[in-house]
Amino acid sequence: MNFTKTIMTTASAALISSAAFAGSHMSMEMTIVSWGGAYSASQLKAYHEPYSAKTGVTILNDDSSSTAVAQLRAMNEANNITWDVVDVEAAPAMQLCDEGLALEIDPDTMLAPAPDGTPASEDFGDMLVSECFIPQIVYSTTFGYRTDLVGDNPPDSVCAVFDTKTYPGKRSLFSVPINQMEWALLCDGVAKSDIYDVLATEEGQDRALAKLDTIKGDVIWVSSGSDTPQLLADGEVIMGATYNGRLFSLIEEQKQPVAMIWDGQVMDLDGWIIPAGLSPERQARALDYIMFATDTQRLADQAKYISYGPARASSAPLVGKHADLGIDMAPHMPTAPENLSRAFLMNYDFWADYRDDLDAKFQAWLAK
Repeated sequence: MNFTKTIMTTASAALISSAAFAGSHMSMEMTIVSWGGAYSASQLKAYHEPYSAKTGVTILNDDSSSTAVAQLRAMNEANNITWDVVDVEAAPAMQLCDEGLALEIDPDTMLAPAPDGTPASEDFGDMLVSECFIPQIVYSTTFGYRTDLVGDNPPDSVCAVFDTKTYPGKRSLFSVPINQMEWALLCDGVAKSDIYDVLATEEGQDRALAKLDTIKGDVIWVSSGSDTPQLLADGEVIMGATYNGRLFSLIEEQKQPVAMIWDGQVMDLDGWIIPAGLSPERQARALDYIMFATDTQRLADQAKYISYGPARASSAPLVGKHADLGIDMAPHMPTAPENLSRAFLMNYDFWADYRDDLDAKFQAWLAK
């Protein structure tokens, strides 16, 4: 998700003290790493600006989340951690936690309880997939298509991406194995319940790549969540994969001739990690920010700006209308019942275990 290089909120220059950390002085500037575009804009409105107004802290937003694992490994090796809070998906968070590169979090002491006193561990529930991961939103990777380029037969299946006869033209996919390989197997006849068992075998991996071979020449490979929306807006692709929030912005805010395919949407979690190895002062500030940004109201507030479902159960009833458009946001969430019924659920453990190996294999295939 890469769009704007830096989002910065202004703050006072005076040092402050925080009651949450017994009056100790904390850094007046922090770097938060995210994905850019409409997503970072929603964080700016829901989290960063209110936090800066409350504390006087300047937040620098770095849009490097797509390379977070590699960069945090390099920072750790150099003993120079320059990031304070990092937005990552669940599987990379599990990788970072397993490698000791992310701070372990006790949700009931480090995160705010629900307004009725329900402990954070219960409020987040099954979203707490790693000891180091602080869930923020439920999102999906899915497909958008140009309504003016599909004639009278709009696609309603994810497998339309492999149907170049009915839907001739370029399509865009991410240049990484995650999601692309699941879709390939799904559209090659593998049942949803069997996909990860198949993908764990060399034969299954080769089968997925063989299916992708059938459209390789028709694909524009993208590396950022902003690429497909731009390609769709410019009419350079007939359909393409990106995040549902990006498509919401393209369709509802920009009024482009684009529609969304919810079938086969790959549901995933996105949230925060705090890098291990921060100074006590920077770690205290990061924890203070996390406590603030993941409370019930803040997570609900983010849904005013983007169509991602909040990760806390107590936040869901507070989701209302879009802050600017005035439309009801609930039907646009990947977790809306009609959308959820056609979803494919990400296996975080699989990708935490296989991501490095399949990245290498996928990139070798791309280079052929």
